[in-house]
Amino acid sequence: MKKVLSILLAAAFVLAMAGCGGSTGTNPPASSSKAADSSTATPAPEAPKADPAKYAVTEPIEIEFWHALETDNQDTVDKVVKMFMEKNPNIKVNAIYQGSYSEVNEKLIAAQAAGTTLPAVTVANTPYVAEYGASGLCEPLDDYIVNTGFEIDDFGAGLVASTQFDGKQTCLPFLISTQVMYYNKTLADAEGITLPEKISDMDAFMKKAAIVTDGSTQRYATIVPGWDQWYFETFFLNQGVKIVNDDMVSTDLGSDKALAVAKQFQQWHNDGVMYWAYGTDASTIMRQNFIDQKAFSVMHTSSLYNTYAEKCKFEVGMHYYPGAEQRKSEVGGSVLLIPAKLDQKVKNAGWQLLSFMCSKDVNMIWAEETGYMPTRNSVTKTDAGKAFLAKKPAFQTVFDNIDNINPRIQHKAYSAFSKIWKESMAKAIVEMGDVVASMREAVVKMDEILSDS
Repeated sequence: MKKVLSILLAAAFVLAMAGCGGSTGTNPPASSSKAADSSTATPAPEAPKADPAKYAVTEPIEIEFWHALETDNQDTVDKVVKMFMEKNPNIKVNAIYQGSYSEVNEKLIAAQAAGTTLPAVTVANTPYVAEYGASGLCEPLDDYIVNTGFEIDDFGAGLVASTQFDGKQTCLPFLISTQVMYYNKTLADAEGITLPEKISDMDAFMKKAAIVTDGSTQRYATIVPGWDQWYFETFFLNQGVKIVNDDMVSTDLGSDKALAVAKQFQQWHNDGVMYWAYGTDASTIMRQNFIDQKAFSVMHTSSLYNTYAEKCKFEVGMHYYPGAEQRKSEVGGSVLLIPAKLDQKVKNAGWQLLSFMCSKDVNMIWAEETGYMPTRNSVTKTDAGKAFLAKKPAFQTVFDNIDNINPRIQHKAYSAFSKIWKESMAKAIVEMGDVVASMREAVVKMDEILSDS
């Protein structure tokens, strides 16, 4: 299987879940390729300051910004770019929509190879961080951060870690999401349903929130997006399972601990209290079941809060995933980076734009108008942050857990690896097969993929 794997990760999720969440996660740190976890994030180094003029933009320049925000967010993109150009009259920015994250990746790799059509700033889905860092595509940002006084530590520790490679800050958090449980708060209040804080609370929650009569389900307690492992792998990680072992060439998914998690998912599905969403239109079907109150809750990306809140005729709550040995979630969404091949003048202009779009000045604009979460700790405590919570109180759980969002697994084989895993889980759960045998068979293939990469 050597050489057949793609060097770059393909976004699995999204993010599914409308391009926002996606695949992968670390068991702090089950990352490959030296990507840091939240406990080992390397703060911006106190390097000797270079000449500040090195990063100044003193002459008019025109640059490109590549993004993946679709039409419904175009007004926000235009607003932020206009704000930037008013503050930086020497820099003209052409914001160009390049399609999905995977399409952006394809175009970026092609431009990198050509070396002449690279944008000054580009968005990238979070799984690409390690591969871009390893290939040298990204301009290291540490000197820029130090010399311009950019407050990198204001981001949550996990967000800083998820944008580093080999101890260097290769990009910055941009439009960030994480996994959450959306639930029917109106029903929860009326029926006294308590959301699970621990995975050990899930059985009681399932029995209380589901309605199953004579083997027929009228209401699921929750729906798991089986089309993307990003949504269910956190249950494995929080119970101490290493998706990718420290040796980077094997997985722990065949262990007794991992098999117990898989069997529990299957049992909930067999009991009719949980639905495993997989196959054609799985995301659409899942959402509609929740909107129609055929499901008390769904596991999805935090970036879709606006969508759920607007379409549901009941109050939508948001709950942080339950924990066990740890209670962590995983980063989703996108980062911003500057290609290293650019001329320094273009890089300087790119840094001005990148740092502005990730700054406290516009952090709440992105959060309020796109549905992605605030990423700045200080911003969540400002009047704007308080106003945001007053308008969207469900986001309190995300505000409270910004430091608990871990980087995703950064392994060049993870796309092929995770495809086998999610197909194995779906086959066993949906078809009510032998989940243990299915997982053990999948582990043989997954170990081969990891060792061949």
